[in-house]
Amino acid sequence: MHEPTAHEPLRKVMDQPRRRPRTTRPPGGRPPGRQDARRPGARPVRVPPQLPPHPAELFTERLLLMLSGQRPVHWASRHFAGSLYDALIRLAENRPLNDQGRQPVVRGIGHYEPEPGVYEVFARISAGPRLHALAFRLHRGDDHRWLCTAVEMGGRPALTPQDR
Repeated sequence: MHEPTAHEPLRKVMDQPRRRPRTTRPPGGRPPGRQDARRPGARPVRVPPQLPPHPAELFTERLLLMLSGQRPVHWASRHFAGSLYDALIRLAENRPLNDQGRQPVVRGIGHYEPEPGVYEVFARISAGPRLHALAFRLHRGDDHRWLCTAVEMGGRPALTPQDR
């Protein structure tokens, strides 16, 4: 290594010019084997913000999970009125939406608003060959949280080949 003399200024390693490595990229600028035309640093596609789901959809999903046995009733207990909670426990014991391990599917949801802050919701749910009707009532409290105050469920028997 070269030792600097008294007349020679000290050179720092960082002051020395860097040599750039030779590139093996083709003139197009893409790395070898890259087929798409995207460029690094391109702006990502911006997804517009989504509106939150309607309370009818949220509560239908919650009830579906509880009545099919996928979630315990106490999982959403704070969203149900006190007397309704006991009725839901009795209703969920039979797992009315659990058909031999098949996942229930929401076929349709509708709602009616009899007054501001109150929804009466109805949903059609299929579980295997059966179609069930689910109806419930939502009230928006003073704290702006939704509370389910009534639930009813009905179903029709499975279709047999003679019925078709």
